[in-house]
Amino acid sequence: MNHEPATVRTRVRELAYQFLQQNDPTGWFEALYSQVQGDTSQIPWADLTVNPNLSEWLENNQIQGKAKKALVVGCGLGDDAEALSQKGFAVTGFDISPSAIAWCQQRFPNSQVNYIVSDALKLEQSWQQSWDFILESYTLQSLPSSVRKQVMETIVGYLAPGGTLLIICLGRNQSEDEGKYPPYPLTQEELDFIEELGLKKLALEDYLDRKTPPERRFRAQYLKE
Repeated sequence: MNHEPATVRTRVRELAYQFLQQNDPTGWFEALYSQVQGDTSQIPWADLTVNPNLSEWLENNQIQGKAKKALVVGCGLGDDAEALSQKGFAVTGFDISPSAIAWCQQRFPNSQVNYIVSDALKLEQSWQQSWDFILESYTLQSLPSSVRKQVMETIVGYLAPGGTLLIICLGRNQSEDEGKYPPYPLTQEELDFIEELGLKKLALEDYLDRKTPPERRFRAQYLKE
């Protein structure tokens, strides 16, 4: 019998917190993906479809990726990477979890996406200034504040001159507590660090999504000039 969604969320948050207490902020991803043994109902974010916050942005901005390279940070089960591939990008999706990457390859056996295991906390030197478009959706919010700036620095370093970075995350005011368990909503002040790293902010949308009940989201677009 599947857990109820609220119970699933609680179990996943407690699993993440266990690893955070062990000073291993990313180890819980592989623990989760391997434990559920193919049952997507046990992964709160596994909707098996493109993130609507991404698809809406792609359509509104008439994005076309022909002759461009895209990188998906923390690609999970691959739906966002596949959506970018369908827009014409040459896509690489990476995740720290080998089980998640194997799952992507099983779900999309004929995919044009290059799915690989990599850790956002460990720099891939060969990726420096290599990507025309980078999607960071929900990875930063799943990590503690102690490592978020490091991940931001890594992502910005991967972006090629003239490239675009899109960040989608839960949002909160600086006066609000981020909570004990992930996901941790980010503040606009945290996102300002991207500009300190040299990128130009093109847009920052602060909106309520279409969930029930709705959740506050930030969708921020940056340019590397």
